[in-house]
Amino acid sequence: MDWLALQKQYAAVPGASARTRRLLALQKVLDGTQYDVLPYPFGSERSPSGEYIPLSQRRPSVRTNLCRTVIDEVVSLLFGNTHWPLAVASEAHTAEAMNCFALEAGLPALMMQAATRGSVGSVAILVEILGNTPKLSLLETAYLTPEWDHEATLSVVTERFMVTGFDLEATGYPVNPEHRASRFWWQRRWTRTTLEIFVPQPAEEESASVLDEKRSRVHGFGFVPIVWIKNLADSSDKEPDGECSFEKAIDTVIEADYLLSQAGRGLKYGSDPTLVLKTPDILEGVARQGGAATALTLPPEGDAKLLEINGAAAAAVLAHYRELRQLVLEQLHGNRTHGDRLGAPQSGRAMELMCQPLIWMADRLRGTYGDGGILVLYRMLCRFSSVLPGGVSIGGRNHGDLDPLGLSLHWPAWFTADEAELLPMAQELGAAVNSGLLSQETAARLYASAVGLSDSTSEWKKIMSARPA
Repeated sequence: MDWLALQKQYAAVPGASARTRRLLALQKVLDGTQYDVLPYPFGSERSPSGEYIPLSQRRPSVRTNLCRTVIDEVVSLLFGNTHWPLAVASEAHTAEAMNCFALEAGLPALMMQAATRGSVGSVAILVEILGNTPKLSLLETAYLTPEWDHEATLSVVTERFMVTGFDLEATGYPVNPEHRASRFWWQRRWTRTTLEIFVPQPAEEESASVLDEKRSRVHGFGFVPIVWIKNLADSSDKEPDGECSFEKAIDTVIEADYLLSQAGRGLKYGSDPTLVLKTPDILEGVARQGGAATALTLPPEGDAKLLEINGAAAAAVLAHYRELRQLVLEQLHGNRTHGDRLGAPQSGRAMELMCQPLIWMADRLRGTYGDGGILVLYRMLCRFSSVLPGGVSIGGRNHGDLDPLGLSLHWPAWFTADEAELLPMAQELGAAVNSGLLSQETAARLYASAVGLSDSTSEWKKIMSARPA
């Protein structure tokens, strides 16, 4: 069974488009629940009626989840500990406010979730203002429909999905008790000036959407307060989704899961092989079932044999699985090097070489979720500071008219240097400063990144304050 055949097993989501069904199916792979729809466990060979159950109807007993494993590794290398980028701007006040906001709002953890969920193709970050304080949340893009203008600027985002009457009643809508189990369309729309919430419509009725005047409101920002991130795609492209990070390897992962499940099944049979009796005196009767642990007494003409699997077959299966695993990691740019085979502690440069394919993938995602995500969010906060009365509240202070000029991200090194690398690096940076090739501030930032300091700007300020006047 391949990925196309498995997708056909999923129940159709009422009213869902082909794009929505595709994103929801990819989300199942990311969550490791892609096989839950299959009705039979892998060890069941016969149905209750005695019919043979094909492998395509059985849930694998082994789930490698290699797709999620590689995604977690890439995201950890992208936004994990000591890998968060610092904001740099022409105005030091703007950079300080953005870095303070990232710490205050827990932006690193949110972006790790965004990069994980966005690996299916896209993710959206909703920015809400509560008392001049920005609040961030992630939206499920499978139910969102974005629209861009001729300048590739987000102009409208519509959210539409089905809910039950119980769900509406829990959110404060009056629902007739007879319709609590019925399905309704829930819809809301963000524009540059308004948040429009529509009256829930019964799914069975084909009627025009009616605006809910009481729940809708005018925000007047002049822009849609949503950051739409397309995975591994050009931000100027008007397609709603980018490339899925793991879709190309799903077929191989399914093959590996079923192969390991079959191997485990074969080893279990090898531990308790099937016993076959040859009894010429008995012409007909019920075949004996049982394992090898039962003693038998046979007539002189009788015979008994064991149906078993030798160790060569198990070794061949494991060798085939290793090849499949290498193929999956190659398709996903995962780390194929085993660090436990290295006998000595490795330097930061050696770690980079060992994880080079993973770094190449994370480097592409820096453009997607850094320039196309974090920087877009920072620029949106600067726009909030100019349109909100009193500015935007960050770190207990109100900031008005934050200037986004020169706003960029300073990424740290992939791996911190060890002691053997720090001394030559310090000497080389000192020589570059003395010869006029680097400024002292740039050299200090490079060295701070090499030793794993997350805030090189603060370190430079400490250096300057410690100097005698």
